Parts: sequence; structure tokens; C-alpha cells
Amino acid sequence: MPTADTPSDRPRRVRDPELHRRAILDAAARAFAERGYSRATLRDIARRAGVTHGLVLRHFGSKENLFLAAVPGTRSVDELAEDSPEPLAARIAREFVRRLEEPDGTDTFVALVRSAGQDERAAGELYVAMQERTKATYRRLLGEHALEHRVPFLAALLVGVTFSRYVVRAGDLAEMSAERLTVDLTASIHALLHEGGEVHADGSARHSAG
Repeated sequence: MPTADTPSDRPRRVRDPELHRRAILDAAARAFAERGYSRATLRDIARRAGVTHGLVLRHFGSKENLFLAAVPGTRSVDELAEDSPEPLAARIAREFVRRLEEPDGTDTFVALVRSAGQDERAAGELYVAMQERTKATYRRLLGEHALEHRVPFLAALLVGVTFSRYVVRAGDLAEMSAERLTVDLTASIHALLHEGGEVHADGSARHSAG
């Protein structure tokens, strides 16, 4: 006569927090890219990831925290700080274009730009939070000199390219090849970060030697 399984005989459910976290981030990237920040919900993200709403909150605490964790740009900026013979402007441009040219179209930076028209307050807060997360890395890369007034312009440049090419998909930037975009964006970023000199309070500039 068969006997009931004892607890030790029953298959144990595998619990892997890192696998759950990765599944949530992947689901969040898809949801934010498809619906924008304002319309995506934690419950929908949990359903896509095959986890509970409570588990999403346990890992990330809020939708804002989840969005920031899912934005690949905030992670790739840290990777730019790694030693490389490639010039910084080229690294930034190459990684930016590579991310946004991914065929699955799940880049959450695009979702942030799209969300600006749905909820300006939320999009503004997320944009500021993203900038704060990248400043420390750029400070290490560029040094304190000229950081505070150049990093916001770099962010504005990348947002503008994102809007033209990947949101409205119109104009010269939208028609340009990815290779041409990378070359021209590299030149623009280099000029923005390295050309000119320190700007004084009266608006005059002290140009760097050489």
C-alpha cells in the first residue's frame, strides 16, 4: 500500500533570488519600453516575470527604483570607467548606439523619453535621478574640472538623439546609418567634453593649452 511522501521525499522548490531579480529586470525593461513609465504597473511586471507583486517590492521597493535598475544606461556608464585604450567619447557613443539599436526595442531610456509627454513630473524626477547616478562615474573619468556644467549638456545631447531617432523616428538622425551616427556622435561628445575651457561666472572662458 503506497504511503504518503514525507517532507524530505517531496521535490523542493528551487529559490534563487538572483534569477528572480534578473527575471523582474527583464520583464520591467519590456513593460517600460512598451507602455512607458507612467502606464507600466508593478503587477503587470510581476505577471510577466512569473513572480508575485510582493517579491517585486521586496527586491526593488518601488517602481522608481525598479525603473532605475532596469535602465541599461546607468549600468553601462559604470562600465565606461573601466580601463580602455579607446577614447572616452568613442566609448560613450558606441555603447549608446549599440543599446538603442538592439532589435528587441526594450531600452528603458527610450521609455523615459516617451514618458515625458505622459507624466512630466515623474519623467523629470527620474531624469534627475539618472543624472545623479552617473555623475560619480563621470567625475572619475573627467576629474572635477568642468564636470558640473558639461555633464548636463551631454545628457541633453543623448536625450535629443534618442527623441529624434528612436521616439519620433523622423529627420536626418532617423535616416542615418548606425555606423555614421556613431562616428558623428563621437565627434559631438568629444567637442562637448574636451574642447574649450573653464567658463567663469562672468561668462568668459579660459581655454585649455594645446
